[in-house]
Amino acid sequence: MSNTGWLKIVGLGPGSEALITPEASSALEQATDAVGYVPYVERVAPRPGLTRHGSDNREEIRRAEQALAMAAEGRRVAVVSSGDPGVFAMGAAVFEALEAGEPAWRALDIQVLPGVSAMLAASARLGAPLGHDFCCLNLSDNLKPWALIEKRLRLAAEADFAMAFYNPRSRSRPEGFARALAVLREACGEARPIMFARAVATPEESVRVTTLGEATPEMADMRTLVMVGSSLTRRIAGAQREWVYTPRSVPSSGAAS
Repeated sequence: MSNTGWLKIVGLGPGSEALITPEASSALEQATDAVGYVPYVERVAPRPGLTRHGSDNREEIRRAEQALAMAAEGRRVAVVSSGDPGVFAMGAAVFEALEAGEPAWRALDIQVLPGVSAMLAASARLGAPLGHDFCCLNLSDNLKPWALIEKRLRLAAEADFAMAFYNPRSRSRPEGFARALAVLREACGEARPIMFARAVATPEESVRVTTLGEATPEMADMRTLVMVGSSLTRRIAGAQREWVYTPRSVPSSGAAS
């Protein structure tokens, strides 16, 4: 195995070139190969000396194995993910493949290069809805049962976290988000603020703030990051727009009702 190869798991941020870190840009400039889900690989500009390897969204482990094998051959491989590679993305997939794969792969130079996650970009657009304790859940039941998703939703609401949700509503399973909304209304009440941030940092960006009582499943798709406030989350009507934030402190008597 050549010792000149490396593998870097690169976060491309939520969409805008301005939100790609200099560290990530440098890795992409040095890479001989870029590996990832087709839409993400297409965000890497073609150039001489770079081969782009795009694959389907549900081929994460095969993609990771391909990247590790190429790095073991001495190639400089960038595995690209939207947002941050450690948040429901290729970071964990690469390490799953590393743990189960060729022993020689463990000698590779592997680095994870963080990116701006959709969750943080969406929060910034809205103000600071994740300004105090929060949790982040993936609502897709492709890799875990719905019963577990519902349990975690209820417990997070009971703990009075602000919440951020990835993959809220797919075309193949549109009923899942409707069930999630029902759980949240029961646990949090209908007045709780809910935020829909779609395609943040792209030309298609749209942001909406409403309440759980007024929210409908059709407000979300797989490009939407959904956030639900805690009982303390506040809405501020400004002259030009509305801001949402969660205060940094909790009253000594406990969470607000």
